[in-house]
Amino acid sequence: MPSVMGLLEQRELTARRRVDELREEADRIHAELNVAEREWNEWVIARSRVGEVLAPDAAVASEDQHHPDGHPVRPSPTDAAKPKSVVPVWRAGLAWSALSVDYQRVLQALADRNRLGQGPLTCQEMAACFGLDPVPAKVEALRSKAKRLVARGWLVESAPGRFTLAKDVAGQGGGS
Repeated sequence: MPSVMGLLEQRELTARRRVDELREEADRIHAELNVAEREWNEWVIARSRVGEVLAPDAAVASEDQHHPDGHPVRPSPTDAAKPKSVVPVWRAGLAWSALSVDYQRVLQALADRNRLGQGPLTCQEMAACFGLDPVPAKVEALRSKAKRLVARGWLVESAPGRFTLAKDVAGQGGGS
C-alpha cells in the first residue's frame, strides 16, 4: 500500500502538470488574441479611412446596410469625414466657400498680398499674418495646408516655400 505522502506527491505532480498545460494553452490563446486584436484594429482603421473617402456618398451606402430589426444603419459622425475638411480640386466657378475656414484664411491672406502687389508669402509670414507664434508646429501646419492647396490647383509655389494664388483663382475675387 502506498504511503500518504507518496499519494500526495503524486497528486501534486499531476496537478502541477495540469497547471503547466493550462498555462501553455492560456499563453497560446493570449498570443492568438493579440494577433486577432491587431487584425481587428487594422480593419477598424481601414473602415474609417474608407468612410472618410466615401463620406459624400455615405447616405447611399448606408441604404444597403440594415440592423437585424430592419432599420437602416447610419454612419457615425466619427466614421465619416468632417464637413468641408476635404479640399476639392479647383475649377472655374468654384467658390472659396467650398473650403474650410482655415483654407479660406490662407487664400484671403494671399489675395490681400496680390492686391497690394507684394508677391508670394512664406508659411512663417502667414503665421505672423494670422497672429500665430512662428513656432515649427504652427508653420508646418500652414505648410501642409498650403501644399494641399497647391496640389489641388488653388495656389502656386513660385519658389520652394513661397506661395501665391493661382492665376485663375486670383481673378475670382474671393469667390464669396
